Amino acid sequence: MFTSLRFRLWLSYALVVTVSLLIVALVLLVFLIRNPLLSRQTQQQLRSVQSMISADPQGFVDDPARLQKLADQQHVRILVFDTSRQLLLDTGGRAASLPFPRRNVFNRASQTAVDANGAVWLYTGARLGDGRVLVVAAPRPRVPVLNVFADEFLKPIVQGGLIALLLSLILAFALSRWVADPLQQVVVAASEYPSDEVKPVELRGPQEVQTLTRAFNAMLARVQSSQQSQRDFVANVSHEMKTPLTSIQGFAQAILDDTADTPEARQRAAQIIFDESARMHRMSLDLLELARWESGTADLNMSPVEVGGLLRGIVEKFTPQAQKAGVELLVAVPDALPPLVADGDRLAQVFTNLVDNALRFTPAGGRITLSAEESRAGIKLSVADTGAGVTSEALPYLFDRFYQADSSRAGGETTALRHGAGLGLAIVKEIVQAHGGKIGVRSQVGSGTTFTIDLPLENN
Repeated sequence: MFTSLRFRLWLSYALVVTVSLLIVALVLLVFLIRNPLLSRQTQQQLRSVQSMISADPQGFVDDPARLQKLADQQHVRILVFDTSRQLLLDTGGRAASLPFPRRNVFNRASQTAVDANGAVWLYTGARLGDGRVLVVAAPRPRVPVLNVFADEFLKPIVQGGLIALLLSLILAFALSRWVADPLQQVVVAASEYPSDEVKPVELRGPQEVQTLTRAFNAMLARVQSSQQSQRDFVANVSHEMKTPLTSIQGFAQAILDDTADTPEARQRAAQIIFDESARMHRMSLDLLELARWESGTADLNMSPVEVGGLLRGIVEKFTPQAQKAGVELLVAVPDALPPLVADGDRLAQVFTNLVDNALRFTPAGGRITLSAEESRAGIKLSVADTGAGVTSEALPYLFDRFYQADSSRAGGETTALRHGAGLGLAIVKEIVQAHGGKIGVRSQVGSGTTFTIDLPLENN
């Protein structure tokens, strides 16, 4: 309890109020000790005596008896110094000697002097017409400060202090709960994670605490999303591996059991085993490559790349496959297009995946166009086909792992989303982002699909 934030906040508020009350009491005590009201009254009396003497200096200064009588009547001490600051006259008799007055420029109304015994005197002085200096002094007034303080001020100060302390403690408790309770909720949510029942923490408390809570909620959402993505990834990999493994195991068992008892059956079984193992091998390589891109460990060998030559090389590579499928491949690149600073092999991989994807979904008689043009931010490239297109429900998932669009009706009339070894577009997205670019897609069922890539001319 004593180490909790709530208790420390409460205790800090209580200490602040207590210290404030003690400072008020100390200031009041010092004020009473200095007693400025009585000091001003004494100074006024001293100036009155000084004025009386200054009005008739010869009649008072040259008549010590008259001067002594005035001092006794007014309860003051009168001193006269010559021009060389030597004491000529002092009505104090055997009282401790007072020094020659020092000029106080900044506070003339409250001039003080200390006698030989250490007592403090208030005084006022004036220079007479013949050069002598007149000083009128009186002991600084003293009152029984502690008695006055105890009798008049201590009780109301204690009463007011207790009331203020009680109110401050109540307010401190409310403020400490206002600050500490949201933090406690964050602690509870963090300690209960990774329970499925953990929910975002409600935004409460001061702005700084709300900012912390908002950051915690955002972190919680990212972690939950990442874990869900990992679970989906494992489930998808298991699903994708299960089919080829089942085929490999089944046909291998057929060979071992002599179920495939003819050369043709054994050849077919061996071919299926080979094809499925090759598919698993490609999937493993794609998974490793995707993991490198997502972890940021994949390397880019940057150099100037001539975009037209790159796209024409892709078209040349796929021409036999396109001719066999009855699909036309076109390139539209202006002559004055500036070169890109990029990894040419990785960009070739991007367009290889996109063109291969377009060929699979473009029917005979269709067309695939690779184009490039200069834009304000760099170069805009696109791969457009006249295939079946992708439904609006499938578009948001095209770049996700293990998702791909495929025809859901015979003849490829429409498309839908299905599970599959869809790693190509996920890798394409990672490569484009590693180059500082963006990739997007637009599609309409029955009209085809267009992938657009925006790349900066120079990658930093």
